[in-house]
Amino acid sequence: MKGQAMTHTTRVLLATAVAVATAAPAALQAHFKLLEPAPAIVENERGDPQKAAPCGVTPDAKPSDAITKVTGGSKLHIKVLETIYHPGHYRVALAVNSRTELPVDPMTVERMTERGPYSVWAAIQSPPQVPVIADGLFQHYTRPASPQTFEADVQLPNITGPKCTLQVIQFMAEHAYNQPGGYSYHHCADLAITADASKPLDKGWPAVTGTAN
Repeated sequence: MKGQAMTHTTRVLLATAVAVATAAPAALQAHFKLLEPAPAIVENERGDPQKAAPCGVTPDAKPSDAITKVTGGSKLHIKVLETIYHPGHYRVALAVNSRTELPVDPMTVERMTERGPYSVWAAIQSPPQVPVIADGLFQHYTRPASPQTFEADVQLPNITGPKCTLQVIQFMAEHAYNQPGGYSYHHCADLAITADASKPLDKGWPAVTGTAN
């Protein structure tokens, strides 16, 4: 990320990913489902559609019409099911007004193979910078015996936004570049956030304009 120094977490991730990258590349596809909060579009059993940034939306995607009401300044429970394993980690970001506020996918280091470019490592924000609220979640590099569920509580800013978008992306290490998703898969959830009046408002977030997603 611009102006971001490599942190200890980033160095550890880079070393691990480089070790993974020494193996011969395989034609693998990762997939995940967003279980909590409720996703903004209807997912199939593998979690598709999820490739296109910022929210996996395709022309035939069906909106779920789910809106999760939450209190600003509180913890939000994130739960994902990795339906098809791939090494990597997850990032969570929040758009207050429009999905155009969501950040681009993380900067990625690649290596060239006989099959083309493969991902090695992606930058992790530590500490996260607005609009990212959590990064480097669920780092994993060992195939589980069965599809794996990951859960965490992330801190929401104390703001009011009636139509916010929470984005959860999965960065995939040792993965071929794919269109249109690059090295990340994407899911979003619609949130209605009401600030906690007993806490000060968080500064640094865009002013709420009421712009639709």
